[in-house]
Amino acid sequence: MARVKGALATRKRRNKILKLAKGYWGARSKHFKMAKEAVMKSGNYAYVGRRQKKRDFRRLWITRISAGCKLNGINYSQFMHGLKKANIDINRKMLSEIAIADPQGFASLVEQAKAAL
Repeated sequence: MARVKGALATRKRRNKILKLAKGYWGARSKHFKMAKEAVMKSGNYAYVGRRQKKRDFRRLWITRISAGCKLNGINYSQFMHGLKKANIDINRKMLSEIAIADPQGFASLVEQAKAAL
């Protein structure tokens, strides 16, 4: 039976992990065993972070819209309810941009929402 030598595949696999761990502190970037643990952990953090980013941005948009609403004498929940009743479909990201960049336009949206209530 022929002897199987897997050194090339092993070296390739290890180098792939070490390349991902480049820039890590101390032995985490040099030793395969520690680098493997660090890369697995960082992958988990990255996965969670991609989901947290969506939450964080939504929270930021709502805060901005709420600040714009307070300037126009209405609270956030009533404003959103008024928009729904007025059949105005604008997502929170765009509403927050309007609240920052175009206060007059946002004020007109608030008036429409108040009228629908």
